[in-house]
Amino acid sequence: MNYSTLKKGLAVSFVALMGATTLANAQETPATSSSAKVFGGRGQYRSWSIGVNGGVLSPFVAIGGSNDFTNFDVNLGYGISLRKQLGHAFGLEGNIFRGKVSGTNKDAPGGAVNGIKAFETEMQYSIDLRGVVNVATVDFLRRENSVNFFVTAGYGLVAYNPIVDGKDNKGKFGDDKDKDFIKEAYIPVGAGVKFKVSDRVSFNLGYTMHFIDGDNFDGVYAKATTKDKFSYGYAGLEFSLGSKSKPNLDWVNPLALMYDELKDPSLRQEVEALKTRVSNVEKSVEDLKKDSDGDGVADQFDKCPGTPAGVAVDGSGCPLPKVEVAVVDNSNVTGFERIQFEFNSSVLKTDSYPTLDKLSSVLRDGGGKVTVNGYASSEGTAAYNLKLSKDRANSVKTYLVNSGVNASQVITKGHGEANPIASNDTEEGRIQNRRVETARN
Repeated sequence: MNYSTLKKGLAVSFVALMGATTLANAQETPATSSSAKVFGGRGQYRSWSIGVNGGVLSPFVAIGGSNDFTNFDVNLGYGISLRKQLGHAFGLEGNIFRGKVSGTNKDAPGGAVNGIKAFETEMQYSIDLRGVVNVATVDFLRRENSVNFFVTAGYGLVAYNPIVDGKDNKGKFGDDKDKDFIKEAYIPVGAGVKFKVSDRVSFNLGYTMHFIDGDNFDGVYAKATTKDKFSYGYAGLEFSLGSKSKPNLDWVNPLALMYDELKDPSLRQEVEALKTRVSNVEKSVEDLKKDSDGDGVADQFDKCPGTPAGVAVDGSGCPLPKVEVAVVDNSNVTGFERIQFEFNSSVLKTDSYPTLDKLSSVLRDGGGKVTVNGYASSEGTAAYNLKLSKDRANSVKTYLVNSGVNASQVITKGHGEANPIASNDTEEGRIQNRRVETARN
C-alpha cells in the first residue's frame, strides 16, 4: 500500500467535503424565510457544523478481541470535526484528532509478556472521513427533536510512533521516505448521542473503535495475531454554521414539517381556489358541448337553433338546401344515339352512359356486330385529329367490352375531320363534330 498516496487522497477528500457541497448549495433554491418546506431542498436549512471534542484513548475496544497487553492507561485525546448534513438522516463528517495510547502487562505473571512490560504510542495525526446516520430523525412526541442518536463508519489514515519499554522505535517501522512515523489505514466505526443545547450549539457524547490495517500500533509485531485497534470515548461541542434565519437540518422533524405544511391555511385557501377554478372550467366545457336541438352543432356555434330532428345541417347548424334530382327518362334510348366529347378529349361524358348501356344490352342479348366511327372538329392538324377520332372510338369500345360485350362484336374506325355534320367555322358546329356514331353491320 502506498501510504503517501493514501494520505494525500484523504486530505483531498477532507477538503472536498468543504468545497464540493458548496456547489450543491449553489444549486439549491435559497430560503427567504425561516419557514421551511418539505421539498424545499437543503438551501433552506443550516447544514454545516464544526465541532471540538476531547476524551479518553485506549488500546482496547468494546467488542473485545485479542490484545498484546493486559492493561491500558487513561490518556487524553482531542480533535476537531467538520460536518455537512446532506439530509434529515445522513451527513458526511471529516475528523482530525491526536493523542497518546499506552498499556502495560502489570496483571500478567511477572508483569511482562515475552519480556515486554509496557508500550506508549504517540499519534502524530489521525484523519478520516465518515458517514453519519441519524437513527432518530422522526419524533412522534415532539414537534422538534432535542436528542439525536447516530452511528458512524468511514475510512482514515493514522501516523504514529510506538515506544516499547521506554525504547523509541523511530526508524524501525517507517517506510523509506519517512522513518519517523508508521502510516497505516484504519476503519472507524462508532455510535453516539447528541443533545440540543440551543439553536446553534449541541453537546455530543460518542464512542469510536478504530481497526488498524497493521500490527505495529503497540510496538509488538506478531504475524500470527490479529491486527491492532484502539478506541476513543469523547465528549464535545458542535456549533451550527450559517444564517440564523434558517433552522438547523439536524433538528428538523420531517413528520411535523409535513403536517404543518398540509395544515397551512394559505395552502388550504389555494386548494379551495383551485377547486373553484376547476369547477368553472368543467362548467365551461359542458356549455361548449351542449347541443339542445341534437343536430351535431354545439349551441355556442349553432346559428340556427331549434333545427327539427333528422334535418341535415351545415357547420353552422343551418339546414342544407334541398337538392332536386333530375329524373331522366331513358325509355326511348335505342343505343345508337350520337355520343359527344369535350374539346381535345376522348374521355366519355356521363350523359353518354345510358346510350352505351342500352347498346351493350342490345349486343349481349341479340348478338351481331357494330361499327364505331370516331370524328373530330377541325382544330389542330389533320393527323392529330385522326388520332383523336380513333381514341374516341376506342373509348366507346372499351366501355362496351367492360360491360360484357365480346370485343369481336365491335369494330372501330377513326375518320378525323371528315364527314362533319355542322360547320367547323362556328363553336356550335365544332361541338357537334366532336362525336362518335355507331352503326349496325
